Amino acid sequence: MAMWVFGYGSLIWKAGFHFDDRLVGFIKDYRRVFYQGSTDHRGTPEYPGRTVTLEPAEGEVCWGVAYKIIRKEDQEAALEHLEVREKQYDMKAYLDFFTEPTATTPAISNVLVYIASADKKLNKNYLGPASFEEIAELFTQKAPQDQTGIIFLNLKLHLFK
Repeated sequence: MAMWVFGYGSLIWKAGFHFDDRLVGFIKDYRRVFYQGSTDHRGTPEYPGRTVTLEPAEGEVCWGVAYKIIRKEDQEAALEHLEVREKQYDMKAYLDFFTEPTATTPAISNVLVYIASADKKLNKNYLGPASFEEIAELFTQKAPQDQTGIIFLNLKLHLFK
């Protein structure tokens, strides 16, 4: 049975694992927000970078891509990669994925999505809301590996083609 993974942040342009198909589409009742802190590959403990996560938002949609992975070996490798890459995300959900804006039936059900919750007891790196100015300030932050600006620009580039 094929496994599907939904990418809504840097997974859109940098999967990092083998996949057999890639579909552009969206999930319902969530929105993408720059609320998750990253202290490993997007910042440091002193200067956490920001990366995207999802928050429930009734009636909204979050566009991204779904990756289809067929072979069991590729699925295992993808999950191993994602468990390291998404380690600061404390939740996994299996959601419906749509490809047509007017569709009432999902194109794919049970698409794996990594989410960072707002629960500070479970997710020590949750930063929460910030003004545009605060997020823009991260573009000039001194953390050597901070890539918040790169994520922001790549999202804009890949979502608004």
